Amino acid sequence: MQGYAPTLIITALYLLFVWVVPKIMESREAIKLKYTLVIYNFVCVLINLHICTELFISSTALGYSYSCQPVSYTYDHYEMRIAKALWWFYFSKCVEMLDTVFFILRKKNNQVSFLHVYHHATMFPIWYIGVKWVAGGQSFFGAMINSFIHVIMYTYYGVAALGPEYQKYLWWKRYLTRLQLLQFFVGLVYASQSIYVECDYPVWMEWSGIVYGFTIIALFVNFYVQAYIKPKSSSPAAAHGKREQEDKRTKGGANGSSANGHVKNGNVKGLDEKEESKKGK
Repeated sequence: MQGYAPTLIITALYLLFVWVVPKIMESREAIKLKYTLVIYNFVCVLINLHICTELFISSTALGYSYSCQPVSYTYDHYEMRIAKALWWFYFSKCVEMLDTVFFILRKKNNQVSFLHVYHHATMFPIWYIGVKWVAGGQSFFGAMINSFIHVIMYTYYGVAALGPEYQKYLWWKRYLTRLQLLQFFVGLVYASQSIYVECDYPVWMEWSGIVYGFTIIALFVNFYVQAYIKPKSSSPAAAHGKREQEDKRTKGGANGSSANGHVKNGNVKGLDEKEESKKGK
């Protein structure tokens, strides 16, 4: 934590990777990383579980307040455990940049949204500031909640990486997104009440956290609407009308590529492709 250069350099290299490597991968085959992903996700589960339990145990032992807890710059055993757990939290934000790396190497560029890159590129340098100057006190709550959510999130990703046969166990994806949204709202309330009670904690950090929280919430809400609410809003009649228009446009009737083409993310093939495969057999 002596200097900010390594944190900024790693963040810059991350952004450079996001910009350059997708262009390189355009002409290459996607890299299969099944076992790498399984191991990676469950390592992330263990790291976040360690952070969450350390912060909970140590803050409980010290009788931390969930309203206002000033930073104690002492070498108390439990205070040091909290400081170390927060360092692991900061370090985990560097490790989690591999989420993006693996998406790009597997050519899953649809997963590399602005929200995804923004979140990963900002959390690492933000938590450098947190660990450098306020490794304790009010800082413990946000890290504890976030690491708990990440235990659940990386468990989901780890099971998903095992293969299609495990998809039936992943029906709770939308609830995971709701939990992520809930943690940001709780964080906003926590920071706001801290300012209200005039807690002995840097006010500029509280306000910065609130502003950052609003940007993340806005992006997450947009993602949730696009992923879960908007698809439901289109009625069957509207979908049928749209299909007829597409059929007329392509003049292909039932075999038109628009009407029977790929479902989003390429998970289902068109009817014309199925017919070709049958002929091939």
